[in-house]
Amino acid sequence: MTDLFTQKVYQPLAARMRPDTLDGFYGQQHLIGPGKPLREAIESETLHSMIFWGPPGVGKTTLAKIIAASADAHFESISAVLSGVKEIRASIAKAQEQRDLRGRKTILFVDEVHRFNKSQQDAFLPFVEDGTVVFIGATTENPSFELNNALLSRCRVYVLKSLDAADIKTVIAQAMADAESGLGQRNLQLDEAALELLANAADGDARRALNLLEIANDLASDQADGAVIDASVLEQVLVGDSRRFDKGGEYFYDQISALHKSVRGSSPDAALYWLCRMLDGGCDPLYIARRVARIASEDIGNADPRALALALDAWSVQERLGSPEGELALAQAVTYCAVAAKSNAVYSAFKATMADVQSLPSYEVPMHLRNAPTTLMKELDYGKDYRYAHNEEGAYAAGESYLPDELADKQYYFPTDNGLEKKIGDKLSYLRSLDKDGRSEKDKQ
Repeated sequence: MTDLFTQKVYQPLAARMRPDTLDGFYGQQHLIGPGKPLREAIESETLHSMIFWGPPGVGKTTLAKIIAASADAHFESISAVLSGVKEIRASIAKAQEQRDLRGRKTILFVDEVHRFNKSQQDAFLPFVEDGTVVFIGATTENPSFELNNALLSRCRVYVLKSLDAADIKTVIAQAMADAESGLGQRNLQLDEAALELLANAADGDARRALNLLEIANDLASDQADGAVIDASVLEQVLVGDSRRFDKGGEYFYDQISALHKSVRGSSPDAALYWLCRMLDGGCDPLYIARRVARIASEDIGNADPRALALALDAWSVQERLGSPEGELALAQAVTYCAVAAKSNAVYSAFKATMADVQSLPSYEVPMHLRNAPTTLMKELDYGKDYRYAHNEEGAYAAGESYLPDELADKQYYFPTDNGLEKKIGDKLSYLRSLDKDGRSEKDKQ
């Protein structure tokens, strides 16, 4: 019978292959390359509190452990997902013990630090300030939005980037060759096409790459000279697999921003690319439909009013037919909006008008514009001298003003020379010339 106390505890391949020195750490050369400040700080053991900001699987936890090992510091790790004030106090107590009894520094690593609320983040401050701990927080979210200013001001932020394909391939190759911690004992065979497929599926995430490799290893067929991972094996592993896309986080907002700006910049190819990235990542198509309708108003407006109608039609198709038919309609709307004439004149006019409405007094409605449904109102001159436009030449009451008297000459809407707005602008210029003539005639009277 196997002794349960001596049985080797299973660890995922990604955990077994975690490097423990900078020499085995791949990626982030902009931070730990020769001569870079973070590398020099690690090598000289001049530790400081810091925040590692970057996507999953790029080495935030690993780098924190390497820093602790390089400085011979005690390493305390807590996860903001699983921990609360109790765990924070316990970690601080251990750090104080290390300092007071052993004269040893403690690195307190807080994973997903953005998940802690303000009071929990504040709990670290006194112990960071008095040197009880060197604080290292890891986050996938923008620290500017998710961390307290008080904590952020005491830490240096380092931005970690996704690993490139070459680094991912190196990580995979090492795991396949390492007989002690990796999969070397099985003599895995992975051809170039399969390696390329696996590296692309990892999407810059080393942990993801190793997890996929481990699953593929379990499915690989044994051959005379070793186990073979081919395209058919990887197809089984990658069924239903999606690219990195955090529906509530940084990637979500970055990608919708990229889609919006691609449409605004009249690049249908880029707009389609970001649309497909979001759909592939699991974004709700109805959310995209809502944003495309907004884009049609904000960036196209009256330069091409058909854009808004097409965006709403695509929204309706998505609601009625679902995927994939609705997604094709979204692609049609996105490409149309990208190539349509652009104008933010309505958007700018709306913002300017709203700013005036919110900041200026509530001016009275001019008497001639007021409704007069009763005799009393008519006796009070409600509606007096109102000119019914349809009875005027060209159905336009030249010289008439429809704004409050205090804003009589105010102009908010300035059509551009793009698309239909050029014709709108020409018409408004003509009507203003009629107004000028009409007021001159009125003054003569």
